[in-house]
Amino acid sequence: MKTNIFQQRLLALKTKHAELLAQKNTPLFSENGIYQRHLNPVLTRNHIPLHWRYDLNASTNPFLMERIGFNATFNAGAIKFNGKYLLAVRVEGNDRKSFFAIAESNNGVDGFRFWDKPIVLPQTEVPDTNVYDMRLTQHDDGWIYGVFCTERKDPSAPKGDTSSAVAAAGIARTKDLKNWERMPDLISTTGQQRNVVLFPHLVEGKYAFYTRPQDGFIDTGKGGGIGFGLSDTIEKPEVKEELIVDAKTYHTIYEVKNGLGPAPIKTEKGWLQLAHGVRNTAAGLRYTLYVFMTDLEKPWLVTHKPHGHLIAPLQSERLGDVSNVVFSNGWIADDDGKIFLYYASSDTRLHVAATTVAQLVDYCLNSPQDRLHSHLNVETINQLVDANKAFMHLLD
Repeated sequence: MKTNIFQQRLLALKTKHAELLAQKNTPLFSENGIYQRHLNPVLTRNHIPLHWRYDLNASTNPFLMERIGFNATFNAGAIKFNGKYLLAVRVEGNDRKSFFAIAESNNGVDGFRFWDKPIVLPQTEVPDTNVYDMRLTQHDDGWIYGVFCTERKDPSAPKGDTSSAVAAAGIARTKDLKNWERMPDLISTTGQQRNVVLFPHLVEGKYAFYTRPQDGFIDTGKGGGIGFGLSDTIEKPEVKEELIVDAKTYHTIYEVKNGLGPAPIKTEKGWLQLAHGVRNTAAGLRYTLYVFMTDLEKPWLVTHKPHGHLIAPLQSERLGDVSNVVFSNGWIADDDGKIFLYYASSDTRLHVAATTVAQLVDYCLNSPQDRLHSHLNVETINQLVDANKAFMHLLD
């Protein structure tokens, strides 16, 4: 009887998993013309390999129960490597611990399959309690770097406080995304660090980082927004001075905090930058994504910044472990100019939006900026209305 249960469940699990992995992902009509969402998430917890979840030995697991449960797949770094689209996925177990695992696709929009095992991340002298949100950078020095948030319990927390934590930027590097070398955590003089991104080129002969200084683990406090700083070496990374690239600003989509997403994409007009912004609402914090452009020679100087968000959570994307959130730390620019932007919704699942370098450059160069006041933004709308008067017949 138990053998029959095992065999029946195994067949059902294999069939459902194979159907999910083979599912094609249809692009949706784009209302804004800037990017195309796709019908299905590219990764969910159901994509996790069966051999990570189940003991497949009928004698030790006769009911074929799930021995290790997984809660979410989200916030993935991304890279094109050996002709494949690879995601360094944040996988969260039912035990709340996150880790990184590589998922691979032939086309970047569907068919993602996890590699055989998760990434084995070497430890520093003080082991990570939790790690998440890895940004991947293919650097000029020949290494692929993964910069991620490492979380440890706050050693100065009062006795009995079992939730206070300290966030820092962990760094690891690899040549094949299988074998990783751990570097020391980034040292910063401006408090805790999250959302740190390594710039792909040396600046003034130094390693350059986009940072997000903050006073505490959650609250940015007096932290001013997205920063930029230089480190003499990567073997002992230390940023002693940070310039603010993009400041958090009152009554905007990034009034509470903001942070850079993936490493920027180089274009003829400047560096395309993707970031998340957080604002307060009556229902809690709302995370959206926005794009801006920085100078080619001085990548810490913002040259163009469209108003408002690029991507906000819609419909089912608004539901999950941490609702009303979209977040991205990975995108891939193909040689043909196509961009795959990978974003997570509500800390639960991972999606893809497709666009092009030309579309995002046009969006940055020709979209109005936020003028920070309602009456001024109405002026901007009316300017467009007046400019469209000669073309209103197109809407008849």
